[in-house]
Amino acid sequence: MTASVRGAHIQGTPEWVPLPDGRRLYAMVLPGARPDGPTVVFEAGAGAGRSSWALVQSAVAPRARAVAYDRSGLGRSAPDPADRTLTHMADDLGALLDHFGPGPFVLVGHSAGGPLVRLAAARGPGRIAGLVLVDPTDEAADVLFGSRFRRMERTALRLGHALAALGLLRPLFRGQLAQLPADASRDMAREGFTTGVLRTQRRQARTYLDELAAWRDAPPDTGDIPVTVISGGLPGDGMDSTLRAAANASHAHRAARVTKGRHVVAERSGHYVPLTEPEVVVREILALLPD
Repeated sequence: MTASVRGAHIQGTPEWVPLPDGRRLYAMVLPGARPDGPTVVFEAGAGAGRSSWALVQSAVAPRARAVAYDRSGLGRSAPDPADRTLTHMADDLGALLDHFGPGPFVLVGHSAGGPLVRLAAARGPGRIAGLVLVDPTDEAADVLFGSRFRRMERTALRLGHALAALGLLRPLFRGQLAQLPADASRDMAREGFTTGVLRTQRRQARTYLDELAAWRDAPPDTGDIPVTVISGGLPGDGMDSTLRAAANASHAHRAARVTKGRHVVAERSGHYVPLTEPEVVVREILALLPD
């Protein structure tokens, strides 16, 4: 897939989004066909930035304004001196929605970005037309809160930081880079595998699971917002068959717990559905767009 206009970036034009504390978030925006139409906002996984959404964002843009951004400390957004709690990251997403408002918005979250869009939607449900959660982290998966998973996470983050420092992390993701359009692939290669990214991931991980565990008793209330949950159908990408089964069961549970829930399995994908089956994600987003 290539940019539609010679010299244009597949993800559109850059825009800096100011936050109340003076930080700025880097976003790329495709304008869509109607200036008064809906806006789709993409939230990436724990260590990912805007580039991971290039295939989906560009396919959605003919129907809606499409915005992908970098959380603080990822991509081109500077690090945040404050703690990177789930609550604080959702504050940032809420400010970004204010900037691109008034909506309606469809929020799309992958992996650890799933809880972020759920929380942001619960805080302002009137402007949210729908949620698409792509292989999301979900508090219904008991395995996330056991000591084994936490040890695995800490080990992976330490190893990732060491590999990034040696310049050896990017080669491990050459397959993902090859699946992206050339300009988005170059961006990810430059920005996605640095020690700064791993520092941000470690800061996010300090409190993320503990905050998510609290949702087991009091989850964000998204009311009657339509929610589609997309599961990867295959193990791999760091998920063995046990973890995959637990994740997909939690996804089915999440879809069943909302009034307008839908559970979809991307049969040919592991965790990185936006890269391996972007058409599945695009189809579910378009189905939630208001007329």
